[in-house]
Amino acid sequence: MSTTRRPRKVATTLAAALLAVLSGCSSGSDGAAPGGGGGSQEAVDAALREGGEITYWSWTPSAKAQVEAFQQEFPNVRVNYVNAGTGNDHYTRLQNAVKAGSGAPDVAQVEYQALPQFALTGALVDLGPYGFGGFESDYTPSTWNSVRVGDGLFGLPQDSGPMALFYNREVFDRHGIAVPATWAEYVEAGKRLHAADPTKYITADTGDAGFATSMIWQAGGRPFTTDGQSVTIDLQDEGARKWTSVWDQLVGQGLVAEIPGWTDAWYRALGDGTITSLAVGAWMPGVLEASVPGGAGKWAVAPLPTHDGTPVTAENGGSTQSVLRQSANPALAAAFVRWLNNGNGIKPFLAGGGFPATTADLGSAAFKDRESPYFGGQKVNQVLTRAAGQVAPGWSYLPYQLYANSIFGDTVGKAYADRSSLDDGLTAWQQALADYGNQQGFTVTTG
Repeated sequence: MSTTRRPRKVATTLAAALLAVLSGCSSGSDGAAPGGGGGSQEAVDAALREGGEITYWSWTPSAKAQVEAFQQEFPNVRVNYVNAGTGNDHYTRLQNAVKAGSGAPDVAQVEYQALPQFALTGALVDLGPYGFGGFESDYTPSTWNSVRVGDGLFGLPQDSGPMALFYNREVFDRHGIAVPATWAEYVEAGKRLHAADPTKYITADTGDAGFATSMIWQAGGRPFTTDGQSVTIDLQDEGARKWTSVWDQLVGQGLVAEIPGWTDAWYRALGDGTITSLAVGAWMPGVLEASVPGGAGKWAVAPLPTHDGTPVTAENGGSTQSVLRQSANPALAAAFVRWLNNGNGIKPFLAGGGFPATTADLGSAAFKDRESPYFGGQKVNQVLTRAAGQVAPGWSYLPYQLYANSIFGDTVGKAYADRSSLDDGLTAWQQALADYGNQQGFTVTTG
C-alpha cells in the first residue's frame, strides 16, 4: 500500500535522508554506475544449489510465511527476515544504510513509486543480466513498466493496485443512490447523499499524494517525465485539470469527510457508514476485512468512475523486491526474488490476501470466481482483475517521488484545508518540486 498519510515529523526525517542520498548520487559502496552488476541465469541457479545466507527487509503481511515456505523448499538457504517498519520508517532506514555504505539488506521491499529513487542512485542491482527480462510476459504491462528504470530492471512485480470503487451498498441503497459510472455522477451522488443525511460523506480525503497522482493518471495526466538528469513536471496538464475539476467540487462544497486516512477515526467511519465510498487500489479488500469488521456484508466493489465513460483506471500502490548493491551474494538474493514473484512464493502471498501482478494468477478461475463473505458473497476479484487489464499506459514517477510525497501536505494539502483551488495547490507543489530537483543536480523544466 502506498496511500498512507505520513506524520510531518516522519516526513521531515525522510526528506533529510533523501537529500543526503540524492546529493551524493551513489550507492555508498564502490561508486560504480547506477544499476551495475553482472550475473547470469546459470549463476542464479548455481547460487540456489550452493545455498548461503541473506537478509530480507519487508513489511508485507505475507512476508514471514513466504520466508518460511522458501526455507522449507531450500533448506540450504537461510533468510533473515526483518520488518524494518512500514512506509517512511522502512525507507529512512534503507536510505541511511545506502548512504553509509553498510547495513543494507540483500533484498528489500520497495514500492513502485519509490523504485526510481533507489535505482538512479545506484543502490540496486540490475536483474536484467540474470535473465529476468524473459519474464516480461508473465506480468501485467503496468506493473512490468513499474520495475523498469531507464534500461535497467530492478525487481519482479509482486502485487498490483488497479483502482476500483469500493462503496457501502447498504447506505447507497437506503438513499436510492445508483452506483456512479462517471465522475460527474459521483459528484451528484455526493450532493444527494449529504443533503439526505449530513452525517454521511461520499468519501474522505484530506490530501494524499499517492491518491492524487493515481487520479491524475486515470484522467490521462502524465505530469512527470525523466530522461537521464532531465526532468519535466507539468501538474497543470489536461489530466490534472480533469481531476481537479471534479475534486474541487467535492472538497469545496464540503462533501468529503475531513478524516485523515489510516487513523482509528477513519476505520470507524468506514464501519459505521460515515464514509460511503473509496476510490482505491485492489489491495483494499484485505484492509477492510482486517480493520473494518463493522462493514462486513455492507460493502461492494464496482468499476472506477471515469470522465467520459471509457473504461480506464490507474494503479494505486504496489511493490517489488529489489537486490541491494551491498549484497555479498547478489545471485542468491536474485534467486530469492525470482522465487518470491515468479515461483512458489506467489502461493503464500495470495493466501495472505495479496493482489497479484502475474497474468496467470489474475486469469485463474479459482482467483477470479472466489466469493467474498465480507462483500456479501460478491465475486470482487472479477471486478478487480478486469481493472488490472484497463490500466492506462505511459505513467512514470519522479526520481525523487518519496520526497515529493513528503511535501504534498505543505502545498496541495493547504488547498484541502481552506477549500481553495486544487489547481493552485498543484502549482505550488510543482514549483517546490522543481526547486528541489534543481538543487539535487537535475535539470527541471516545468509545464
